[in-house]
Amino acid sequence: MNLFEKTGKMALGSRLRLLTAKVTEDASKIYDLYQVEFSPKWFPVFFILAEDGEKTITQIAEDIGHSQPSVTKIVKEITTAGLVKNQLTSKDKRRNVVGLTEKGAAVAEEMIKGQCADIDVAIDGIMAEAKHNLWEAIAEWEFLLDQKSMFKRVQDQKKLRESKDVQIVDYEPKYQSAFKSLNEEWISTYFEMEEADYKALDHPKEYILDKGGKIWVALYQNEPVGVCALIKMDDPNFDFEMAKMAVSPNVQGKSIGWLLGQAVVEHAKKAGASKIYLESNTILKPAINLYYKLGFQKIAGHATPYKRCNIQMELDLNQQ
Repeated sequence: MNLFEKTGKMALGSRLRLLTAKVTEDASKIYDLYQVEFSPKWFPVFFILAEDGEKTITQIAEDIGHSQPSVTKIVKEITTAGLVKNQLTSKDKRRNVVGLTEKGAAVAEEMIKGQCADIDVAIDGIMAEAKHNLWEAIAEWEFLLDQKSMFKRVQDQKKLRESKDVQIVDYEPKYQSAFKSLNEEWISTYFEMEEADYKALDHPKEYILDKGGKIWVALYQNEPVGVCALIKMDDPNFDFEMAKMAVSPNVQGKSIGWLLGQAVVEHAKKAGASKIYLESNTILKPAINLYYKLGFQKIAGHATPYKRCNIQMELDLNQQ
């Protein structure tokens, strides 16, 4: 059985490298066929110089999407072959430009007249025989990967798959120690525990639940790994405060914060709430990004009992 039939799509990169190697090997033979001493890797640089004339290393690198060190190395190799020359501009003696030599110009003209024309026809023949147009498909894949990289797509899929193993459950007294320890862990990492923290974490029933609030617990493999509370507010502008969200660093990257946040928002909507308030600190960039993703917007001017608070946000449920 073919290797790629066994591996499936996860070996896409290896398969593309193999195809690239096969095409590059044929390219070397094609240059020999036309009696041209030329390396396939030189082509992008050589083509740009043939089309546009003299350019700097920086300009060439930008045009072909290569690094400057890579272009510098290729230019040295083509220069050694006598096809390219380096020279200083008359305006700026420190500025190197690269251009084709007479030999290089002659090779370029021969390539365009004969070799390139023959290659175009040969590739058109393959496209006519093939069911799918590889050239158009490559352009489409390049566009889509520019919009969202393969890494980001796999990362998102990993989060989605692992988030299916996460359960969001209502708080029970048996989760009190987890509620406190998870919050203590992140607060102590970045700040220090304050009086308001101890009130909520030591007495969640009296401070949160009995006052009309709610607490959720995220379970992963039946272990409590995340918590979040919705605290009833006695405020003319806000119905609830989203607070005490904490996720164990051992399980971050599984969308647990997002799942907890969604549970909070959905409950507030069902309770008829209009606005949710929260406090945080901008040093917690992943958390701030999560709040924005949930729909929260920055506000200012609300009184806070926490020294660590330097950003306040609200979620207008009427606009959801």
